[in-house]
Amino acid sequence: MTDHPTAQRAPAGPPTPDSTVGTTHGPTDDRTHDATDGTAHVTSTSVGTSTAPAPVPVPVPVPVPAPDSAPVFTPSAVVASCVGFMLIGALQAFYGPAIPGLREEFGLSPSMAGLGLSAHFVGGAGGVLLFDRLYGRIGNRRILAASYLLMAVGSAGFAVAPNWPLALTAALLAGFGFGGIDYGLNQLFAVGFGQRSTAMLNVLNAHFGIGAILGPVLIAVVGAEHYPVVFLVFALANLPLLFCLRGVRDSPPRSPQPPGRPTSTGASAPADRALRSVLAVFVTLYVLHVGIEAGVGGWEPTHLETVGHGAGVAATATSVYWLMMTVGRFLAAPIALRFSAQTIITVSCAGMTGCLLLAAVPDLAPFAYAGVGLFIAPIFPTGLPWLHRAAPHARRAGAVVIAASMMGGVAAGPALGKVIEWSGVRAVPLLLAAVSAVCLAATLWLTRATRPKPAR
Repeated sequence: MTDHPTAQRAPAGPPTPDSTVGTTHGPTDDRTHDATDGTAHVTSTSVGTSTAPAPVPVPVPVPVPAPDSAPVFTPSAVVASCVGFMLIGALQAFYGPAIPGLREEFGLSPSMAGLGLSAHFVGGAGGVLLFDRLYGRIGNRRILAASYLLMAVGSAGFAVAPNWPLALTAALLAGFGFGGIDYGLNQLFAVGFGQRSTAMLNVLNAHFGIGAILGPVLIAVVGAEHYPVVFLVFALANLPLLFCLRGVRDSPPRSPQPPGRPTSTGASAPADRALRSVLAVFVTLYVLHVGIEAGVGGWEPTHLETVGHGAGVAATATSVYWLMMTVGRFLAAPIALRFSAQTIITVSCAGMTGCLLLAAVPDLAPFAYAGVGLFIAPIFPTGLPWLHRAAPHARRAGAVVIAASMMGGVAAGPALGKVIEWSGVRAVPLLLAAVSAVCLAATLWLTRATRPKPAR
């Protein structure tokens, strides 16, 4: 409250005749309270003097930020995002079946033809890290629009490239767009649906599996030698999604602050070390479980044929494995509304370990690998909201985890191949079971480390 400079307070106590009538030795002040804002306004009246009152400052109301409750996605934008994840799933799955056509077109060896997928993953990791730097600086719509355009341009370039170096450059460019979509939509879904974020992330990533199943089918239908047609159609399919970005909220939502965690940025050194440990174990969990996912997909056919199953059974069982990953994510969506992420991932890692051990039994192996696909399915999408709650101030945590998981997928094949040279193909499920046991141990450690501390 600001009083007039010359206003004098009346002494406390009941008024007397002398103080109310007869004489006026100076200015008196009348205070009136505005009922709307509770601010006292002072009106000065001078009797016997001609001094003009000074202007009284008018209180300026401080704007209160609106609650961070605006929806991140409209219903149509949610549908378009699921279609976008189908597209990136299909793009990743195109390169393998297209290898015969690539070898014929450019005269490549099998290892050289496999570099197309490697360039895709390298670009994907770079896209995740690049768009993470831009997240919050430019609008979400620009990030997603640039990603769709990069995928479209890169895919079209891969289709029409006159030589292999240009084709690899185009695959790298498409990978950048792939990484932007993968990171951008996972990031927004992880924080954009409140308590339903885990369920929605499972639905989103299930559509990635649908695309990964349909991609090889499309190549098989048109023939590997006609792979440019598939990549060109894919490039065009990205463009309509640009018009659906108007349903995406442009500003990033604020991550919720978990109870019992400090909001200040001056965290103590022990807290910083604990946060780094949590992030390191999350990265370990993601790298290893994606390595298992890629390892099963790459080595299941060889293992099944080695233990006595026919080539047709091996191929079918591998397709069922990928199908069960998609089914598992759809099934996890309603489960995530009732159980915590910690519980879901713990059960998933335990089930995955058990199924890999059963896969060492030849007669059970095809069914056991299907079980691996079912149990491994929820880990990737369910862990992201858990990571955001455990480390709300580590803004780049999600990008580091997603990029690291991509590198895990790239490294899994060669690393597992080197170990198999020493141990033999029959040991594949046992080797992967050991890695899965490490995932289970990491999950149990994270559950204990991220448990909310009781209030004192």
